[in-house]
Amino acid sequence: MAGKAKSPAVELEVGGRTVRVSNPDRVYFPAHGETKLDLVKYYLSVSDGIVNALRERPCMLHRFPEGAAGEKVHQKRLPHGAPPWMETVQVKFPRYNRTADELCVTEIAHVAWAVQMSTVEFHPWNSRRADTEKPDEWRIDLDPMPDCPFDRVRRVAGVVHEVLDELGAVGYPKTSGGSGIHVYVRVRPEYGFSDVRRAALAFAREVERRAPEDVTTTWWRKDRDPKKLFVDYNQNARDHTIASAYSVRGNADGTVSTPIHWDEVDDVNPKDFTIRTVPQRYAELGDLHASIDDDVYSLATLMEWAERDEREGAEAPPED
Repeated sequence: MAGKAKSPAVELEVGGRTVRVSNPDRVYFPAHGETKLDLVKYYLSVSDGIVNALRERPCMLHRFPEGAAGEKVHQKRLPHGAPPWMETVQVKFPRYNRTADELCVTEIAHVAWAVQMSTVEFHPWNSRRADTEKPDEWRIDLDPMPDCPFDRVRRVAGVVHEVLDELGAVGYPKTSGGSGIHVYVRVRPEYGFSDVRRAALAFAREVERRAPEDVTTTWWRKDRDPKKLFVDYNQNARDHTIASAYSVRGNADGTVSTPIHWDEVDDVNPKDFTIRTVPQRYAELGDLHASIDDDVYSLATLMEWAERDEREGAEAPPED
């Protein structure tokens, strides 16, 4: 039986660049039938937001050549065939003694071309190309275990907000696009990955002390209470990435990791944010993370907390 004929390619003008989109009618999100071209148009609708989230960061791509129902490809290196105007940054992987030239977004055409190459999800590093070894973003990942209800995620987000306020740090929350919530804090690029991870663990322990019935920082997944929420400090380790703000997720509904106001946390339903609904929200509210670079926090206090915890016998988790 002959395969279905491919739809003709279309060319889009994107920020002064021409981006050719092949097979634009391929269905990427089977729940409602959104296509590859719909995905490109989604990213164009949130262009300032997605570029702000990815700007000058090494970026790993999660590609779905057959759509979200098909196989996922984790792509560290920029795909072959890139036009000369695509930008990259070289990063090192000491464990394997290798390097890779990863996508480095500075304009929306870079995002559109990556989608042409079947990228659905964008997973940036928490450092930038000026110094890829010094993170400027601290990521608080509220990761619910299998039996953890979303009400618990909401409660813990409130505790996170409380502790950040006491520290004088400004957190920028977003849905994960799945079942969790992420909070990002800009930090001075003064420390390496291992120290940022130590600081993130010290913060996670403080959240656990304040909400012991809800939170765990237990390292091994098999040892965690399946009803609790894991504050995943390890997302600050070197070469660990999570979906950026405004990144679509590779599921049938095309959910989106969406910036939210703190006062939305108590009522937010992550399933409400999809490639169908976020463009209108963005048109009304703009980029809720637009000012994130204006609020830069020093990790010095958290480093003191980490040293205190270690003096008191807290064990550091193994290096990942």
